[in-house]
Amino acid sequence: MFNVGIGFGALIVLLFPLLASSIKVLREYERGVVFQLGRFWGVKGPGLIILVPLLQQMVRVDLRPVVLDVPTQDVFSRDNVSVKMNAVIYFRVVDPEKAIIQVANFMEATSQLAQTTLRSVLGKHELDEMLAERERLNLDIQQVLDAQTDAWGIKVSNVEIKHIDLDESMVRAIARQAEAERERRAKVIHAEGELQASEKLQQAAFVLSQQAGAMQLRYMQTLGAIAGDKSSTIVFPLPIDLLGGARPPADKK
Repeated sequence: MFNVGIGFGALIVLLFPLLASSIKVLREYERGVVFQLGRFWGVKGPGLIILVPLLQQMVRVDLRPVVLDVPTQDVFSRDNVSVKMNAVIYFRVVDPEKAIIQVANFMEATSQLAQTTLRSVLGKHELDEMLAERERLNLDIQQVLDAQTDAWGIKVSNVEIKHIDLDESMVRAIARQAEAERERRAKVIHAEGELQASEKLQQAAFVLSQQAGAMQLRYMQTLGAIAGDKSSTIVFPLPIDLLGGARPPADKK
């Protein structure tokens, strides 16, 4: 009996690591992809999972959103401008079975796909669009990535372009372009103001021409406005018709 007890105790000691390895506990955000004799058997979790020793193996998959930093990429825009851009991608696993079976390493595969997609999508746009329409570019990249990673059980929820780095020469060229654009707008605004002023002057001249004394009154108002400034002497011509009935004396015969 003593030998049987020792043998049973030794058996338990030998089998305990094997039994312990067959008991798994998965958290709420984890799932386990179980394989039985190398074949897919099912997705388990969360909670307590008991595996058949030596027959079943389990791979843990985290379902929480993952933030992936895309390294800086050299991008040539459609107008042949070289820029350096990087981005950040938010994605998560929605189908653990596909994420483990359909791709060897879904993290590495998503990272490489994000880099190539960033270069290909941004290369279709001009530099001005990259600088002014980031929201639309983020959406384009997100849609392309989401469509391609769907077969891996990956859902790309958001893409954000972080930095766009330009050469110093290109920065100076953009500054000159912006300055020229501001000057153009200033000239256009000034020309529009001159046009509106000329139209108003034309209307005012038409109104003044309707009354004979209106022009003389306006003439006197202008004289009064100028007289208020005592800093200088102004010689103002006086029209003869303002004298009214005054006439030069007749020559004596």
